[in-house]
Amino acid sequence: MTKATVSASIVRGLAAFAAVKGADPAALLREAAIDPARLEDADTRIPLAQYQALMHAAQAGTGEPALALLYGEAIDMSEVSIVGLIMNASSTMGDAFVQMQRFGALAVELQTAPGQPRFQLAERAGQLWMTDMRPSPNDFPELTEAAFARLVCGPRRFLTEAHVLEVHVTHPAPSYHAEYARIFRCPVTFSADWNAMRLAPDMTGWRVAQQPAYVFGILTERADALLRDLEAARTLRGQVEAQLLTRLHTGDITGDSVAAALGISRQTLFRRLKTEGTSFKRVLDDLRRRMALDYLGARKTSVNETAYLVGFSDAPAFSRAFKRWTGKSPRSIRTAP
Repeated sequence: MTKATVSASIVRGLAAFAAVKGADPAALLREAAIDPARLEDADTRIPLAQYQALMHAAQAGTGEPALALLYGEAIDMSEVSIVGLIMNASSTMGDAFVQMQRFGALAVELQTAPGQPRFQLAERAGQLWMTDMRPSPNDFPELTEAAFARLVCGPRRFLTEAHVLEVHVTHPAPSYHAEYARIFRCPVTFSADWNAMRLAPDMTGWRVAQQPAYVFGILTERADALLRDLEAARTLRGQVEAQLLTRLHTGDITGDSVAAALGISRQTLFRRLKTEGTSFKRVLDDLRRRMALDYLGARKTSVNETAYLVGFSDAPAFSRAFKRWTGKSPRSIRTAP
C-alpha cells in the first residue's frame, strides 16, 4: 500500500483559486500546516490529509461549500499538473485516458495496491463508464467533485459534443446540488453504488492533440522520471523524509513522533531503516543538508530563517552542522555569486 499524497502544484492551485474567491491563502496554508516553501517545487508531494485540511479551510474561508466543484470547473488539469499537459497532447480521448492511468499518481497518489490505477473503464448494461476506484471516497467527497468536474469541463473546451452523459457519485446530495446540474449538464445520481461517469460510446476515438506530437514525447519523458522518483519515495526512507518535511520547522523531529505518524513502533522504524542501509539520524541529517542548500542557494531566506526552517533551535548550531556538511559557512553559500 502507498501513502496518499498530492502534487504541490495542485495544492498551490487550490490556494490560489481560494484567494480569487476572497480567502487569505497564507492563512489557509497555516491552518492546513503546509509550509509555503514546499509549494515552490511543483513536483513536491504533500500528504493528502493536508490537502483535505486545506480544502476544508478554503471552503470556510471563502464561504463557498461547492469550492471543489468550482475549482475543477475553472482550472484545467494542464494548469496544475504535467498529467493534464500529457492528456492534452495525446492524439485521442482514448489515448488521453491511457496516459491518465499511467501517470495519474503524479497528480494524486492514493492508498491503492501497486499497479492499480485510480480510474478504469467498465461496461454496465452495454454502456461505457469511467469509474473512480479510490478507497473510502465518502471520507473526502471533494476529491471526487474536483476530479469529475475537471474531467468534464477540461475536454469540453475543445470537444464539439458532450463526452460525459451521466454522473454517479456515492456521497449524498449536498446543499449545493444545483451546481452539479449546472456544471455537468447531464443527469446526476447521488448515493449511488459507485463513483462513475457514463461516456459517449465512441468517445475514445475523438481527437484531442492540443499540443504538437514532439511535446507529448518531452512531457512523457519527464513524467517517467517523476514516476521513478515517486517509486523511490515509497521506501521507508522516503516516507520518513515526507514526515520530517512537515515537521522540521516545528522541532518535532524525534524518532518517536515520526514512528507514531507512520503507525509503527520506534524500534520497527529503526530496524526497517537499517535494512535499507541507513538510520533515522542519517536520514534527518541528509534532509537538513539538502534543504539548507536549497534555501540558501536560492537566496530566499536568511541564515537565521534557514536554521529555523530545517529544525535548529539557534543559528550557531546550524552553522556548525553546515560547516560539517559542506566545509563552508552558510553565509558564504548565500552570498556566493
